[in-house]
Amino acid sequence: MAGRQSVASRYSLSLCLIFLLTAAATAERENNSFSSSLFWSTAKEGEDLLRKTEPNDDTSAASVVRDPDQLDGGFSSLDGMLQWAIGHSDSAKLKETAQDVQRLSPSELKKRQMEIKELMEKLKMPSDSQLMQIALGDLNNSSLSVEDHYRALQELLILAESIDNANDLSKLGGFDVLIREMNHPNTDIRKISAWILGKASQNSPFIQKQVLRLGALSKLMKMVKSSFIEEAVKALYAVSALIRNNVAGQELFYAEAGDLMLQDILSNTSIDIRLRRKAVFLVADLAECQLENVHKVEPPFFSNCLFLKSVVDLTASADLDLQEKALVAIKNLLQFRTIEIQVLKDFCGLDTALERLKQQLQDLSVEEYKRDYATDLEALRKEVELAFHRRLGDKDSNLI
Repeated sequence: MAGRQSVASRYSLSLCLIFLLTAAATAERENNSFSSSLFWSTAKEGEDLLRKTEPNDDTSAASVVRDPDQLDGGFSSLDGMLQWAIGHSDSAKLKETAQDVQRLSPSELKKRQMEIKELMEKLKMPSDSQLMQIALGDLNNSSLSVEDHYRALQELLILAESIDNANDLSKLGGFDVLIREMNHPNTDIRKISAWILGKASQNSPFIQKQVLRLGALSKLMKMVKSSFIEEAVKALYAVSALIRNNVAGQELFYAEAGDLMLQDILSNTSIDIRLRRKAVFLVADLAECQLENVHKVEPPFFSNCLFLKSVVDLTASADLDLQEKALVAIKNLLQFRTIEIQVLKDFCGLDTALERLKQQLQDLSVEEYKRDYATDLEALRKEVELAFHRRLGDKDSNLI
């Protein structure tokens, strides 16, 4: 892994060089005397450096990215990287460096800038495609350690975020490698392999088709039942990304008893809350896709009494996010005329559930930091309640 360590060390040096450029830019702004000669890296060059860094761990994204399945590590902009560099540097030394730069004459600064430019040219990083090839080479090297394989997968996780990179990953045979890695005895390897497949597949019909053709869906659905919760969560994320707005993928999902898998997750109150959130979100998504494709055969589980009750029961959860996702799912399901409205009322107790939720949201609205969210959720609850009563009214009018 010497080559990879070299990339990391070159990146660290690049941070130092870019900080010198920042100091030079500060001196230029203060002195306002040599703007025409100032060398500065472009935003693209900065992003190329930033997005190729190795993520530190799976939790690093939690504080900066709303979706926990979004990209870990790295910096979103050159300014973000500079802020990080400043925050991890000695303030006294930073001040001393800035003062030293300000004392440079225009000719000395010009010479320093040219030296830095030459060094930056020598420190140019490999292309994304080359980095993916290196990572795949590491994964295909059985002599490397599990830690080295995991590091290679972390790099692919970063790179697969780009749709162009995901397409290139397909051309490089990367999906075959990732699907193979989902059989690895190490749960972390399996987890991140599924995560990458989900990243690459989201909102890309081409990638979805490639991954489905390689038989990844059945493997992922088995992983959803893993006793390792992080593996199960990432696998369900990948399943959702793989079949989202994909009719062929959804048909395969139902053929693999995906409806039973979802019902088991939704009805199990002891299961991890993240799995239940993802499961009910997938239900809402599947219902929406069905409504948009009326020619498609409606999956029978939408009308299953036990399934419907498992969705309605989620509104009693103490987790507001889960309640919101459940309401969205119910809202979509209410649009299916094949669903007996009396089942939702008598067997599922939807009217009672909505009234109970109304009282809960009223109590929450007195808490200032939850007031806005409670207000938004109440608006969604009212929308569901209106649709429910409209269906009940239609039924009663048909009896007259």
